[in-house]
Amino acid sequence: MNTLIINARLIDPENDRVIQGALLIENGAIAGVFEGSAPDGVTADTRRDAGGKFLAPGIVDIGVKVNEPGERHKESFRSAGQAAAAGGVTTMVTRPDTLPAIDNPETLEFVTRRANEAAPVRVRPMSALTRGRAGREMVEIGFMLDAGAAAFTDCDNVIADTKVASRCYTYARSLGALVIGHPQDPGLSRGACATSGKFASLLGLPAVSPMAERMGLDRDLALAEMTGVRYHADQITTARALPRLERAKAAGLDVSAGIGIHHLTLNEFDLGDYRTFFKIKPPLRSEDDRVAMVQAVASGVIDIISSMHTPQDEESKRLPFEEAASGAVALETLLPAALRLYHAGALSLPRLFRAMSLNPSRRLGLDTGRLAVGAPADLVLFDADAPLVLDRFKLRSKSKNTPFDGARMQGKVLATWVAGTAVFERQEP
Repeated sequence: MNTLIINARLIDPENDRVIQGALLIENGAIAGVFEGSAPDGVTADTRRDAGGKFLAPGIVDIGVKVNEPGERHKESFRSAGQAAAAGGVTTMVTRPDTLPAIDNPETLEFVTRRANEAAPVRVRPMSALTRGRAGREMVEIGFMLDAGAAAFTDCDNVIADTKVASRCYTYARSLGALVIGHPQDPGLSRGACATSGKFASLLGLPAVSPMAERMGLDRDLALAEMTGVRYHADQITTARALPRLERAKAAGLDVSAGIGIHHLTLNEFDLGDYRTFFKIKPPLRSEDDRVAMVQAVASGVIDIISSMHTPQDEESKRLPFEEAASGAVALETLLPAALRLYHAGALSLPRLFRAMSLNPSRRLGLDTGRLAVGAPADLVLFDADAPLVLDRFKLRSKSKNTPFDGARMQGKVLATWVAGTAVFERQEP
């Protein structure tokens, strides 16, 4: 069925603007974008009045962990897909750090089949870069590309052997594959759960210097320069890493960088009462670093904002801070958390959706992330001003480990469409 959405504020990240207008969906794609009201000759099977709320391209979220295979009790494709739809995420790019790791075509095909059966949103799985994510033997990159791998990453298992990493990057370059790195020096960061400084010392927590990220990024960018690989840093979280990233981009290297939403909206002081829901990887940084990261997103030095959705069950979180598992769920909280930056005047809505939708689409070679005729009708309608107090037990994820539990936030998703089909409609106020 064709749908006409009228009276919407259209967020166009491609042209950096917000306009009052209407949008026509036909056969799963955007068939018309109209400033003001739709022309008289435009007809549709259904009409929806957006009530002056914001309509934007659906979020493309790189780095989502779904615990299939191996730990379905933490998160399944069904529960993650429902959480994504409720959060305005229309494409999940999933991580390979499962049990076992996604490092062969058979496992990748299983994951793809399960995702297509269970998730209401698009799913693009990534492959491990080395077998078992052990950093010793390269996966069959060509076969994995043929099986549909979106990118290649060992996630937070940094390849310590530089020669192995260089061989992986070289082979990936020959096939045009995207490699996603985790910029950390593995020796310095091992066992750390806080960022070094006076506050970590007061808490008595094992800490890591921000230089560990800078050192890891230096190595990865040197390898990218040597091999010419397409490289993306999953999370840049410290101001010390930004100059090196800027120089690499200015030199014409095919590199990009992302950041998780928690590092844009929280800082190290949130660890004060040892709440393990705030234990994430890399650890939360200083307020100066957080502000620098927001400015880097605004200037385009950091390209992509993602949820870094990492489900953990109660048993792995209800432990002393040093022993608790790292990670937080964020598919449903990504948009309201990002809107904190909009309400604070730090980032405009087009800039936010450039980082959450357009840029990740471009990096992965997808046609999503745009409000343009012919683009897939992957859309999110939301009220940016609607207040809410987050209740973690109402989240659709199986795991409830969010640092925003009980937080006052603004921003509710009203509806989500994937290929023109509504996959979420908010029922409650």
